[in-house]
This record gives sequence, C-alpha cells and structure tokens, in this order.
Amino acid sequence: MNDLILEKESNKECFYVINYPEYEKELCDLEMKSMFNYIPKEKYILSQNSVNPSRSLYIKEKISIIYKEKNLEEIVNKIEDNKVSYDDFKVVYIKATENDSVTYNERLKAVHDVGFVITGYPDLHEPKVVLGISKVEDSWIFGVYEKNNYEWHFHDDKPYSYSNGLSVRMSRAIVNIAIGNEADLKVVDPCCGIGTVVIEALSLGLNIKGYEISNAIGTNAKKNLKFFGHDDVITIGSMHDVKEKFDVAIVDIPYGLFSPTTLKNQVNIMKTARRIAKKMIIITFETMDEHIISSGFKIKDTAIVTKGNFKRYIQVCE
Repeated sequence: MNDLILEKESNKECFYVINYPEYEKELCDLEMKSMFNYIPKEKYILSQNSVNPSRSLYIKEKISIIYKEKNLEEIVNKIEDNKVSYDDFKVVYIKATENDSVTYNERLKAVHDVGFVITGYPDLHEPKVVLGISKVEDSWIFGVYEKNNYEWHFHDDKPYSYSNGLSVRMSRAIVNIAIGNEADLKVVDPCCGIGTVVIEALSLGLNIKGYEISNAIGTNAKKNLKFFGHDDVITIGSMHDVKEKFDVAIVDIPYGLFSPTTLKNQVNIMKTARRIAKKMIIITFETMDEHIISSGFKIKDTAIVTKGNFKRYIQVCE
C-alpha cells in the first residue's frame, strides 16, 4: 500500500488539525470528503483512516491516538500502567481549535505530567519520536504526533511554468480529490500543459500519464519531470488519439481567455475524457454543467475557488 496515500488499515482513531484560506474552503472540503468520507464542521477531523499529513495542503498536524480518555489523569495512569517507553522523545500539546478551552498553564501541566511517566530519555532538541497530547471535544487524547513536511512546496521551483496554469497548491488538492484513498488507480491528465498535475501525482507515487498537444509545451513538461527525477510519462500528441482506458481523468479545460480554443473543442475534450475514463475531475473558468452532462457525465460534487475576480470551478464527475 502507498504510505503517502493511506498508511495502513487500522482500527485506531487518528486526529487531524486542518486549516485553509477562506477562499479555498470549498476545495478543502472536497479534499477532506475524498479522504475521510465527510466534510468536517470544525478545523479538525477524527477518523480511522490513517492518512499521511504531508500528502495534503490542508492537514497541518496529526496524532495517531494510543489512548483516549475523559480526563488527563486517566491518560497519565494508562501510560504509567502500561510502561509506555520511548527514547529520544518529546511531548507537545496540540490545540484542537483556535479557541482551545485549555489554558496555557494547563497545556504546560499536560506536557509535563505525560512526559514524566514515559519510560525513556527525552530529547527536546532532536527527538526521534514526537508525542502529542490534546483535548478534543470532551476527551483527552495521546499518541504519536506527525507534522506536514510541506515538501511539495519545492515543486514551485520547476524550470518551466506558465502564469495561466494550475498552481502547485490546487494541483495537489485536485490529485487528492481524484484518487481519494485508492493509490492503485490509473490516472490521466489529457491536457497536461507544463505537467504540474502530473508532477504532484508522481510525487505521491501514483500511476499517471499525461498528454500534451503542443510540442513546445510538452517538451518543457518533460524537462520539468526530469528536473524532479521522475520518469517521462508524458506523450506529445492529441488526447483524442488515446486508446488506453483509465480510472480517472483530470482535465484542466483550455479556455479562450488564455489559450486559443472554441466551445466545440472544449466539448470534444469532455467527450474524449468520457470515452477513456470512468471518472473525471474537470477544472473550468465558468459553469459548463450543461456540456459536462451532455458529454455523458453526472456531476457528483463541485467546489468553487474565488480569489479576487478570479474564479475556478472544480467538479467531480462520474
């Protein structure tokens, strides 16, 4: 199983802290729904799905829960009774919400009390294991803590990019929405442009192929893949010539404002996506529901990202 997607099947609950800029709330909601099968009402999630936080834009922190009790004393007693042992460890308190009801002094006490009963030697500066303690709703939780490493930010430094293309941020979220927790899906980006979506999918260990009709753009996309050490999975040619079948297509529809195109070309792209893929994530600059439906898809979910006068529609279609 791909550890960056779903780490392992587990009956243990995990706690995730999420955050997002307000203009990306709907995109975050769609990503969380794809990973956890529901949209959180608060900026945290409790789930038995063990997802690597570094996979997501919006998951900031995670605690893989070992103990969950009604009060801190019960947590401390269980750690002591079960002789929980770590060497080179550090304990941190994680705020469940911005308006966490636990006071600063209570947080310090929780970290001290938990750390005091763990068998082993702490290392506050270079810990091998970080342990988290938090109060979530009416319970205290304790477990192994992980933080998003944000390594995908380095993909902003690719040699070739275009101002009108999808950002690394949005591409990362869209890839997660496309595959959910199914790491073995066959993915295609049939209008891959400079390859941003392809790079995000490859960095997650996914099986993806890209197609780009422009020789110049496709050549630069190949150079971007090589720059990050990925295999060349991009074909320069028309998506309409593709015979292979895929589980999901990610389609950033060409738009006349930035690239020469016509409505007929856009609809043909949707129809070909329907022919080669069971599912489509489509990104448009305007509502195109009528054309999506006429191409043979049903629209399952929609997220709108608005920043200033700029708007993009992200739709999950099957």
